[in-house]
Amino acid sequence: MNKYKETFGVGINKDVFDVHGSETGHHRYNNDESGFIAFAKAITVNASQLCSHVGITPTIRESGSSVRGPARISKEGNIKLRNLLFLCSFNACKHNKACRDLYQRIVNKGKSKKLALIAVANKLLKQCFAIAKSGRPYDETQVSVLPR
Repeated sequence: MNKYKETFGVGINKDVFDVHGSETGHHRYNNDESGFIAFAKAITVNASQLCSHVGITPTIRESGSSVRGPARISKEGNIKLRNLLFLCSFNACKHNKACRDLYQRIVNKGKSKKLALIAVANKLLKQCFAIAKSGRPYDETQVSVLPR
């Protein structure tokens, strides 16, 4: 069951990426900063929905009260984009303070390093989305305030 109103398909090429929306149709964006900004302003989803469409959000697998499987990523989105984000998470753990703190916090809890890298990839995509939506340059001292 899809809890979102519209589903997306993303195709990545060297020069452009195509987005196929179930309601909005086909759109093509340049594979650079201006293309991502245009994409972020054109879509009506939020960052969590974008992460879900890419396929890097955790899904819980359970059936009833007796069958429980380990949580895994959904893998519903484009595998190339997911692989790029995963590879970018290695550098983000070294150079991005927020990502490094997240990685260390998860590993210190005893979780696997691969799980921590997926969480960093999720955070990277959310950071990119926030930068593109706000139009402001990246500021590592920025602290987001969530409405309660």
